[in-house]
Amino acid sequence: MAIFLPMQDCAATIEALIFASDRPIRERELIMHLPENMDLAEVIAAVALRYDATSGIELCQVGDGWAFRTKAEIAERLSQHKQVERPLSRAALEVLAIIAYHQPITRAEIEEIRGISLSKGTMDILLELGWIKPLGRRRTPGRPLTWGTSPAFLDHFGLADVGDLPGMDDLKAAGLLRKGQILGALMDHTSQNDDLDDEDDSDADFLEDGLLEAGYDGDEHA
Repeated sequence: MAIFLPMQDCAATIEALIFASDRPIRERELIMHLPENMDLAEVIAAVALRYDATSGIELCQVGDGWAFRTKAEIAERLSQHKQVERPLSRAALEVLAIIAYHQPITRAEIEEIRGISLSKGTMDILLELGWIKPLGRRRTPGRPLTWGTSPAFLDHFGLADVGDLPGMDDLKAAGLLRKGQILGALMDHTSQNDDLDDEDDSDADFLEDGLLEAGYDGDEHA
């Protein structure tokens, strides 16, 4: 027998689930708590309406999930800057940027783009942060494991989707493409498999700046 609940009750249930969670809740998890006749999108819209312009928090989409977050203008007043023991290294930032812009990508492809070998410790740091995750094995000889960013990455940088990452035009407008010709080669790598010139760590500046533009503070280590 189908259960019929009013929109108000469904919105209250979804609101409570999202509020009580310490991570973004995926839509498929939320649907499990709704009757079959209720559309999740309508319920989400109803929840969002509860937090108008006078509220300090808002309902945000994070990948395929939802979470409550402090509004950006309020967060600026609440932010605190503090020294930490182990900031994220430039090498880790570079690898993170490559994964973000080229996912799904294999370890060998990361090394090809960087022009240098990838240390195990770099990937371990990103895995420990929960910012990257395995995306399955590629159907090529050897079936190499591919990597991509996680919902935690989107959440940390305030992105709803990887498509919100700064693009070529955004980085140019912000004056971050000091090595634009290299970035162009990187962005074309996965689709065209172009040969890239070797680059040392100093050539990662534009990648670091791209993440800084997206919201990473080099003095923080989540």
